[in-house]
Amino acid sequence: MRIATWNVNSITARLPRLLAWLESTGTDVLCIQETKCSAEQFPYDELRALGYEAAVNADGRWNGVALLSKVGLDDVVLGLPGGPEYDGVQEPRAVSATCGPARVWSVYVPNGREVGHAHYTYKLGWFEALKTAVAEDAAGTRPFAVLGDYNVAPTDDDVWDPAVFEGATHVTPAERAALSALREAGLSDVVPRPLKYDRPYTYWDYRQLAFPKNRGMRIDLVYGNEPFAKAVSDAYVDREERKGKGASDHAPVVVDLDV
Repeated sequence: MRIATWNVNSITARLPRLLAWLESTGTDVLCIQETKCSAEQFPYDELRALGYEAAVNADGRWNGVALLSKVGLDDVVLGLPGGPEYDGVQEPRAVSATCGPARVWSVYVPNGREVGHAHYTYKLGWFEALKTAVAEDAAGTRPFAVLGDYNVAPTDDDVWDPAVFEGATHVTPAERAALSALREAGLSDVVPRPLKYDRPYTYWDYRQLAFPKNRGMRIDLVYGNEPFAKAVSDAYVDREERKGKGASDHAPVVVDLDV
């Protein structure tokens, strides 16, 4: 079984690449973030033609998440149970479902904007709600994973130059403590292998030639419980999909499971 996560940075802009990638990789389940479309605008027909069901939590703004599956899509939950609101609404940042033998979440963790901003506080509260929401599945016997854009680099090794990010979001002790709390709840970081260079970055800014200079970050993560982690036979960053015209600024992270 092949499961992947990909912040597509607009599914409308990336649709031809997405469809070609799905066909070429044989992915069974794909967690998508930053759809930037409403649930009504989502390309269900095009994906159905490739054999994928879709569960979508999106409102047409800059966020939005989805789950695509060729192996079943049951017990769908839209949103983060008990999650906090921002500006009076719970943003569409989570969707979960049972896909074949595994329970899977697609998450797009709030960015945080800057330390001390209300969105940063919201981000930490969102992590706390996530830990509570996944605790039962994390401790269960069924393969379970939370995949997506976490907007946190777990360690200094996961950014190209720690000095550049000093004092900024994505690397603060509080954000990294939130990841540690998820691990304490029974989830481990499934670290992929890079297809090039020595670090498995998943995001490179569009500006200042960040991608060709490999000035990246590892912020797209796969956190799985013990049954999930034990079933992993391979995991890699599909860096090739970050190349070329019309690419997202994130690369897919692909995990193969023996289940």
